[in-house]
Amino acid sequence: SITGPARVFESEEDCLDAILAGNIQAGDVVIVRYEGPKGGPGMREMLAPTSAIIGAGLGDAVGLITDGRFSGGTYGMVVGHVAPEAAVGGTIALVQEGDSVTIDADQRLLQVNVSDEELATRRANWHPPTPRYTKGVLAKYAKLVSSSSLGAVTDLNL
Repeated sequence: SITGPARVFESEEDCLDAILAGNIQAGDVVIVRYEGPKGGPGMREMLAPTSAIIGAGLGDAVGLITDGRFSGGTYGMVVGHVAPEAAVGGTIALVQEGDSVTIDADQRLLQVNVSDEELATRRANWHPPTPRYTKGVLAKYAKLVSSSSLGAVTDLNL
């Protein structure tokens, strides 16, 4: 398990830049959000950040939580496919830089250690981000795709 301060990133690229710049430390819990089925769109794979964490020698000392996805090659205290995703206002969208976050695999626990009242305030003030795509196939996909917990499919039971 790990409990540490959240290091919050709105994209895979921003997270990778911080890791490569040496701005992630042992004990941090990295949050990469807005990479889920709707937010990505397309649920991008987070291989680059996890590989960079391992390359920095932090594979056993840093947690990572994302609404993006992982391949079978992921190592460490990582949680992916978080649903509901940030783009629809899931709890991952409410985490702020420095919040205490716990990942405990033995207890099957993923927790933002702030009060329910604080989370309710944050939820009331949250607004969806501007979509990354407003035209074309990716815009249509983002509009139609279901949650990763439902398979991230676009089946509308037509």
